[in-house]
Parts: sequence; structure tokens; C-alpha cells
Amino acid sequence: MNVGGAVGTGDTDLKPSPLSEYTHTLSRRYQHLLDKSTPLVLHRWIGFAVVVFIYALRVYFVQGFYIVTYGLGIYILQLFLAFLSPQVDPELNDGPSLPTRGSEEFRPFVRRLPEFKFWYSLTKAFCIAFMLTFFSMFDVPVFWPILLFYWLVLFVSTMKRQIMHMIKYRYVPFTFGKRKYTGKKAASVDDAASGRP
Repeated sequence: MNVGGAVGTGDTDLKPSPLSEYTHTLSRRYQHLLDKSTPLVLHRWIGFAVVVFIYALRVYFVQGFYIVTYGLGIYILQLFLAFLSPQVDPELNDGPSLPTRGSEEFRPFVRRLPEFKFWYSLTKAFCIAFMLTFFSMFDVPVFWPILLFYWLVLFVSTMKRQIMHMIKYRYVPFTFGKRKYTGKKAASVDDAASGRP
């Protein structure tokens, strides 16, 4: 019985179990590593290339799991399309659009799927696919050239549609920052320093 109005004292306090404390600590460390890797773009993509190479070696030496690889390819295609698409689809948006003329204000391209999430999703997908190659129930016997041909047809048709969308709404999914003009100012400073009119 609670006497004196003291709330939350006694045996009713819930303490986290050691397992939940361990998983919480582990998830915090994992998130810390992800946060530290965010600015290291080149290193992350090199690590991803290593993961892809290991997965490709596994599939090559096992000579199977083509259906897992096909599913992985479809997922990669879906992620790539989200990476190339603007966050707000100009087809559905009635508000401000992407700049179409050089005289309009510079607005950087904002992706539907940012680069870090693109990299993270790809890396997770390859790691999961790699783990699936250790279970024989996912090794469905298929004729892999048909899957490859079908994936190539899907890739070409979806990329054609995406490129037509880019042309129609005049956007390029890659920006390298705002252009800097440094032509005439530098020449006038040199002239003033030399004493020439």
C-alpha cells in the first residue's frame, strides 16, 4: 500500500533487463559509427564495393542463388530510381518548380532518397542477400540468362521513362553546387594594383 503519496517507490520500479541494456548500448554504438561515416563518402562507397565483390564471389563459387540475386537487382533498380527522382514530383506539384532558365534562382536538386540512405539501403540489401546464400531453401533452380535478360529489359524501360521525365521537367539529378563567377573582378584588382587606369 502506498502511504504518504510517494509515487514510483518500492518494488514496482521497472528496471531494464541486462539484455535490453546491452542491445540499447549496441544500437547506440552502431548509430555512432553510422554518424561518423556520413561525411566519408568515398570510404563508404569503397566499402560497399568490397561487399558487392564478396557477394559476387559467393554467388559465382556456389553457382546458385540466382533468384536471390534477381530480387536484389530489382531492389537496386527501385532504390536507384528513388535516388534519381526529385523529392517533390514536378508532375504532381503545383507550387514552385525546379529552375528551368539560367536567370532563375539556383535551387539544388533535392532527392527523394538521399545519398547516405541510398548507400545504407544498398549495403544492407547486399548483406542480407549474402546471408540468404547460406540457406539452401533460397537456391531455387532457374535458368539465369532469362532472369538477366528480363532484368535488363526492366532496367532499360524504367531508365528510359526516367530520362524522359528528366527531359520533360528539365532537371538533372546531379548538382555540383552554385557556379562561381570570378572573371572580371580579378582583372580589375590587378589593374588597380599595378597603377594602370
